[in-house]
This record gives sequence, structure tokens and C-alpha cells, in this order.
Amino acid sequence: MIFQKKDQKKKRNYVDILTHENGDRRLLSNVPDVEAVRNNVDRRGEKIFGDGKDIQLLYEGKKGGTRYQVDFKAVLICVKNNLKKTIHCQVKDISTTGLSVLLSTEESKLIKEAEYYSLKFEILPGSMPEGYEMKVNIKAKTVRKRVLDQENAVLCGMEFEITLAEYASKKKDRYSLVVASALLLTVTLIIVLMRAESVIYFKFNKSLYLYSIIAAVFLLSRYFFGILYKQVPISPDFTPGVTIIVPCFNEEKWIQRCILSCINQDYPADKLEVIIVDDCSNDRSVEKIHEIVELLYQEANRYKTKERLQYVVQKENKGKRDALALGAELAQHELLVFVDSDSFLEPFAIRNIVQPFQDPKMGGVAGRTDVANTFTNELTKMQAVRYYISFRIMKAAEAYFDAVTCLSGPLSCYRKKIVLDNKDEWLNQTFFGQKATFGDDRSMTNFVLQHHRTGYQDSAVCSTIVPNQYNVFLKQQMRWKRSWLRESLIAGSFIWKKEPFMSVFFYMGLIVPIAAPIVVIYNLIYIPIVLRVFPTTFFVGLLMMAMLMSLMQLFMRKSTTWIFGLLFCLYYEVVLLWQMPIAWVTFWKSTWGTRMTPQDIEEQRKKDEQREKREAKKFTEEFSDN
Repeated sequence: MIFQKKDQKKKRNYVDILTHENGDRRLLSNVPDVEAVRNNVDRRGEKIFGDGKDIQLLYEGKKGGTRYQVDFKAVLICVKNNLKKTIHCQVKDISTTGLSVLLSTEESKLIKEAEYYSLKFEILPGSMPEGYEMKVNIKAKTVRKRVLDQENAVLCGMEFEITLAEYASKKKDRYSLVVASALLLTVTLIIVLMRAESVIYFKFNKSLYLYSIIAAVFLLSRYFFGILYKQVPISPDFTPGVTIIVPCFNEEKWIQRCILSCINQDYPADKLEVIIVDDCSNDRSVEKIHEIVELLYQEANRYKTKERLQYVVQKENKGKRDALALGAELAQHELLVFVDSDSFLEPFAIRNIVQPFQDPKMGGVAGRTDVANTFTNELTKMQAVRYYISFRIMKAAEAYFDAVTCLSGPLSCYRKKIVLDNKDEWLNQTFFGQKATFGDDRSMTNFVLQHHRTGYQDSAVCSTIVPNQYNVFLKQQMRWKRSWLRESLIAGSFIWKKEPFMSVFFYMGLIVPIAAPIVVIYNLIYIPIVLRVFPTTFFVGLLMMAMLMSLMQLFMRKSTTWIFGLLFCLYYEVVLLWQMPIAWVTFWKSTWGTRMTPQDIEEQRKKDEQREKREAKKFTEEFSDN
């Protein structure tokens, strides 16, 4: 019974916590209306987008007007003749510009008679995009009322005096900025002083202090150039043809939401198509794909969905690369956008990600990937911090030199000609005799990098579902480390031909994680046991690096998740770091680990055979003894 409980605990399933946008009666509410019958920006964003001529304000207005389904309590304080009346009500949806509350008929009359009123409520984590979780006390006005079918119930729409973004800036964010700025400067100064000590004592232990200097220079340079990064502004007239390709394998849970986010883009309908390639899924993915495609054909045909939305089902499982390559061959347009089937695009993602291609030398661009299920548990919160820093700092720093080394799978854009020119070599890539099945994004990036520029567009945003269980997360991380090591070695053979300054940092970034396990063993085992010295400097340095990551999250995103950056760094040193030595000796392996690809099935078959042989041998030995 004890073992059964342990097994149940190990297999515990978490329910992912995601923001839920309030449904629009129009399936494609973001697609520009060619007939100019309606505006594709929610009226709730009018306070932000003004006359609608500025595309950037339109973008902000769309985000500001997006309503999210919620279910939390609010206190409504009505004031009339200096008398206050308090009403406890339920909030049903919220945007940055207002909310809707459920009231009784009598309560709605009190609001109508009030001279003014204010709202008090707390935005719970996960109910709105990351960074908005806070307590609010704000004045508001009624803009509409709707009597519900239920007896004695009114849904009252209220508009805030100022947007929640402005409120956060005045009440919360400015303090976060001051505290984070002061601490960032302090942490940076401590790191610089510690590395100055490494220079002074360099002659006593050249290898250790050289590693310390390289690690500090690399990390500090990433943050420095990441802050200097500037995205390419939107040019309203630059709208090249785009084909979005979604490879799918056993993604029945998220595929419909993914497809809808891809086709429902603020982008000219005649210049955007979506192709879904199912890689012979054995769950209900194909059924789900067919269902949403047919719905879009029937209810949104005025946007020519039949002409620009299609899906293909492969007869056998060939792998993600083959699915992407097939989509590329079918594509009608000059730019290809690869989107993972568990990722969801923001409405302006495509309009933003194409902008760097105004440079004819630009071959590929990565968008920013946020975590969709951030507030599910501690693991997803740690990943949320890591993702943000990885994209907004690390990729942004590489983009400063037009040399992003990984155009990530959740959202990336390529020139079709480059993909097709390298398709055969990409599909047939092998390493140590093993077919390369994962690392498709890093591999294609290497082909692009050899002769073209690669960039990063922070305003092109998608969100993705990350693992909420440690066993799945660890398998994913092992796969990523293997692909990183393999493709980094390949990139290292030509990256020196690119921008020299950037190349130096690339090789630094290659040395630091590979040598890290050796350095940790030296500091935590050799120094205390052999030299009998407590590794204070090592622990302080580790804390400073962790603080740097967490404080940058607080400074730039102003999110309550910032503290989980510290936890992630600790988890990395204790667990993830030790995957690297395993990756050293297994980086040619082609199994995914998180899903049963043909390679995984073959690997499992070999393990089962070995287990059966061991059991047969054990049985034979026991039988002989008897």
C-alpha cells in the first residue's frame, strides 16, 4: 500500500493554469476586414489607440482591450452625499481598461444613483498576462448594462479612470524599478570586484580563475548587449507574403487553439496562409484539426479560409523535419513561419516578425516565447523566468550582432528559398551515424547563419505550454542539451567567419556550460576536502549570478515570478548541470524522451529485450541452483 501511494504521488497530474480570453462571436476577430465593415480592434482599446492611424498604438490598443474570463470578488464603494455604500460583487471578465461585474437589480440602481464610485479587487496570478498580478483600488464609471436571463441579475460593464498599465506604473512598477535598479547595480559591482580578485590571484590557479573571468565576462556581456537591443519598428506598408507551417504529432489538447491563433492574425488575408502537417498522430489530433478547419471554412469564409488554410496527414510518422519540409514545399509565399503545435501566437505576431526582413541580408528571425501555463506550479514559474531571460536577454544580445544562434521552434521565420536550398541536407543530417531527429531549429539556424544574418524580434510574441512535471521536464532538457552540444560544435566550425566580436562571445558561451560540472566538483569537493577551505567565494558568486537573473526579470517584466529565478539557478546547479556530462557521451542519440517517436519505440524495444534476457538469465541461474 505504501508503494502504491508513492507511485500515485509520482504520477500526479497538474491542471495547467492559463489565461482565458473572453470569446468573440467572430472566429477571426483580428483579421483586417477587406470590406471595411468593422474595426478589428476591440472598442475597449480606443483609449489607447486613439484615431487608429498609428500601427503601434493599434497594437497596444488590441492588447489593452483584450478581455480575460475571471471569477474573483471585488468591493464596489458607491458615494452619494458623502455617504458610502459598499457592495460585494463578482468579477466575470477584465481587461486593462475595465471589467464586468455581476450585480442584482437593486445594486445596479445604487450605482446609477451614486455621484462616483471606486473598485477594490486583487488580480490573481494567471487571470491576466504576467506582470498584472496586484491589488487595485481604482475609480470607474459604468459604460453599459445587460440584464441576464437569471432573475434579478445585471451584468454591469465598467471602465477604469486610467488603464491598469498606468495604474501599475504609478502604484507598483516604479517601486519595483527603483529597487531592482539599485540591487542590479550592487550585484553587478560585486561581480566585477570578485572577478578583479580573480585577476589579482590568477597566477595561483590559472585554470580556475580563467574560467571565473570567462564566465563573468560572458554573462555580464549578455545582459549589457541585451539591454542595448532595439527591435525593428513596424512599417505598415511592409507586409510580405507569409506561410505558417504547423507540424503536429499527438497534440489533440492544444492543436485547435494553435491553429486559430495562427489564422486569426492582424495581417492582410491575401498574404497569409496556414498549413498544418500531421505526422501520423495516433491520438485524436487529426479529428481535432479537421473539426476546427471545417468550422473556419463555414463560419469565416468571407476571409477566404478555404484558399489559405489546409492540412495534410502523413501516412507514416517521419519526424518533425519531414513535416516542416513538406509544408515548405506546399507554401505559396516567400516567408515561412514555423510554429510548434503547443504554441499560440499573439494577434500581431506575424506583422512583427516579418519586419527585420526589410534587410535583404536577413535570413531568419526568432520571435519571443513566453510560458502560457506560468502559474501552474513552481516548476512552470521557474521556466517562465528562464524563458524570458533566454529570449529577452540572451537572444536579444545575439541579435545586436545579427547572429542569433537558435531560431526557436515555437515561433521562427525564414526565407523560403534558404529552407528549400538546404532541405535535403537538413532532412538527411546524421551525427556519428545516427539520424538527427530533434534539434531541427538549431540545425536550420546553422544553415541560415553560414551565409545570412539572423535576428530576434521581441514584439513578435507567442506563448507555449511547458512541462509541469519534473520527469517530463528533465527528459526535455536532456534532449535540448544534446542538440545544443551537437549544433554548437557545428556552428563553432564557421562562426569565426561572422562578426569577430560576437564570435569571441560564442566560444565563451560554449566553454562555460561544458566546463561547469568540472568547476563545481573542484569547488565543492576538492577545495573543502583537500585544501580544507570552505568555498565561500563560489557560493557568493553563484548567488550573485542568480540574483542578476531574478532582478532582471523584476526590472524588465515586473512580475511576481522574479523570485523563482533564484530557485531555478539553485535547481540548475543541483540537478540540470549534471545532465551535461551525460550529454557529452550521448549527444548523438536520436530519441526524444518526451514522446514515442519511431526512434523512441526502437529504443524501448531494445530495453525490453535486454530486460527479458536478464530475467531469463536470472531464472536459469535460480533453476540451476535448485
